[in-house]
Amino acid sequence: MTSHERLDGRALLYIAIALLTWSSAYAAIAYALAAFSPGEVALARLAIGALCFAVLLAVKRVALPPRRDWPRLALLGVIGLSVYHLCLNYAETRTASGTAAILISLVPATTAALSALWLGERLSPRMLAGLLVALAGVVLVVLTSGKQVRFQPMAALVLLSVLASAIFFVGQKPFFARSSVIGVTAFTFFVGTLGTLPFGWQLPQTLAATPLPQLWPRIAALLWLGIAPSFIGYLAWNAALQRASASQVSSFIYFSPPIAVLIGWVWLHEQPTLLTLLGGAITVGGVALANARRGRPAPQPAPPAVVLGQGGEP
Repeated sequence: MTSHERLDGRALLYIAIALLTWSSAYAAIAYALAAFSPGEVALARLAIGALCFAVLLAVKRVALPPRRDWPRLALLGVIGLSVYHLCLNYAETRTASGTAAILISLVPATTAALSALWLGERLSPRMLAGLLVALAGVVLVVLTSGKQVRFQPMAALVLLSVLASAIFFVGQKPFFARSSVIGVTAFTFFVGTLGTLPFGWQLPQTLAATPLPQLWPRIAALLWLGIAPSFIGYLAWNAALQRASASQVSSFIYFSPPIAVLIGWVWLHEQPTLLTLLGGAITVGGVALANARRGRPAPQPAPPAVVLGQGGEP
């Protein structure tokens, strides 16, 4: 991590915004998948997000990244947005929710490994230990929160989503040094939307065939997915990535399952068990350990003064 990068209060605020919006996405995706195919949901979500970014670019007069960066950013957009959302949507229709939650929690560790290999970020033993502790806490939360855990072949789609997400997070970071976060994120959304077209091109026909009483709630779910988790969530996340290392920022993804349990507790009155609460506490402790700063080294005593003799030697 370079000297100008640090996990400050603003970075933590951006992370919190991203995690809160992303945690709301799973329920909205499940609701939308009752009426639309996984490809249609991915296309609608990214297209709405891309439209929001187009408006933001026009209003703030932000330029897109230089053309020399377009090929690599286009590849990142396809991998991190098209592939990720298509795989995640298809997996949500065929994979147990607990299984998906556990596998998705591998994103921080995968991102940390890629950051070390790709960006040369140093992973201290303290960070590695914190990531492992947080992962153990997430597994405990999932296993004790009543979610189904079954490992079936379709779970491989979730693992593909994990790899795609990590590549997206790590691959974008170098571009933030020479282009705006808004411009980089907008460009990847434009390309990511195009990447889902072959899988969701029947969306207009599906909308036209949906009965009107069922249409507006489904459209509301798609609008929420496009505006909150996509437009706001990714913009906030990338703003945090600009300010801190990818491994540090991604470690906070471990908070997603505990946040989901907390939302269910407050909103749906789903009483968590003591083991679930313990898992949440372990997760918090692991993330705190992974992001703990080293204490400043103690100042070294000044060397004793050397008295020179007349001939110049000590």
